[in-house]
Amino acid sequence: MKSEITGKVWKIETKPGDRLEEDDPTLILESMKMEIPVSAPADCRLVEILAAEEDAVSEGQVVVIAELG
Repeated sequence: MKSEITGKVWKIETKPGDRLEEDDPTLILESMKMEIPVSAPADCRLVEILAAEEDAVSEGQVVVIAELG
């Protein structure tokens, strides 16, 4: 899953191994005082989170890896 904005990781909502349903938030980004969730695109299992809270991320940067199913 990719960041849709340039900002920073405000809060991580999940951990590796978690099962997610479509649209479940994995982490929340903050930019210009707005909170933008990075949500699961489909039912999946979270494999790895590639950013930590307070990390700066760029638009299009991969921040979460998940397996479908």
